[in-house]
Amino acid sequence: MTMEISQLDQILTHGFDTVIDVRSPAEFAEDHVPGAINLPVLDNEERARVGTIYKQESPFLARKIGAALVFRNASAHIEGPLAQFDGAWRPLVYCWRGGQRSGSFAWMLGQIGWRSELIRGGYKAYRRLVTERLYDAPLGLRVIQLGGYTGTAKTELLHRLAHRNVQVLDLEGLARHRGSLLGGMPGGQPSQKAFESALVLALHGMDPTRPVLVEAESSKIGELLVPPSIWAAMKVAPWIEVTAPISARSVYLAEAYDDILSDGEALRDKLRHLVAFRGAAVVDHWYKLIDAGDRLALTAALAEQHYDPAYAKSMRAVEPEIIARFDTQSLSPSALDTLANRIADQFQSGALI
Repeated sequence: MTMEISQLDQILTHGFDTVIDVRSPAEFAEDHVPGAINLPVLDNEERARVGTIYKQESPFLARKIGAALVFRNASAHIEGPLAQFDGAWRPLVYCWRGGQRSGSFAWMLGQIGWRSELIRGGYKAYRRLVTERLYDAPLGLRVIQLGGYTGTAKTELLHRLAHRNVQVLDLEGLARHRGSLLGGMPGGQPSQKAFESALVLALHGMDPTRPVLVEAESSKIGELLVPPSIWAAMKVAPWIEVTAPISARSVYLAEAYDDILSDGEALRDKLRHLVAFRGAAVVDHWYKLIDAGDRLALTAALAEQHYDPAYAKSMRAVEPEIIARFDTQSLSPSALDTLANRIADQFQSGALI
């Protein structure tokens, strides 16, 4: 049985018990269908070896060697992670383009008695639909941007607002980056393709009659690009803006960036790149604050001397339509809860729609 997919909804709400990606671990790590598990029928080295034989020696020899490897690995999966399933289990299988790897594995599963199906066109068919959604078509959602100076806890506010029935799209969370020079997070960022898979999953099921709140970003988050359909909607979106005093922001930044501030050498290395923009004297002052271990003074200085001027310059260039401003004197958890309630009330009353 083969599953034809012409819309993302078909793969995101497929109804199968398990989606199995039989591609190599390296292919799976770059990107995969959301929720899929990886049961490779050729590992990275085996895939490279078979490919080399196919190109340099003989397609027939490559297929013969590949078949032996595929069935050997498939039998290990059946004895291992698939041993728990009974006869009612329904798997959906795919490889790169719905060819020999997935076909062989699905055939074996079918011979056992499981009702396995293939995705026609494999990962490439799914990826084509992702590209259409994020590159070729309008977003189809009304976006509102959440703006404010660095350190106004915008990402934390998004999370709180999501729990208050506000539709949100957390770009930084999906990109695994805090969106600034010091924004890197442990584990690094996903690939561009994996980021886009996370985006289509997050967008899936959103109500087009309700606005979507997105944190104000540039078109690039760390090393990842915001796809065109989302970026086009953001560029014309109205803003709501959060303001807080520098004293509250410096406390928040010192806590939120604890991992970065704890590694003085790495921090100095990152800040070194700002000499060309802020001058050697300013950066040397930051270095002294790092050496002194004065985190509050350092985060305040970074905000006032680097991030705030950059934000002000961006605002002059963008000139967004600001439809509401929300001020808070503190960014403590309780203060953020209060602020989130105020913003959510505005959404629910229809004042921001």
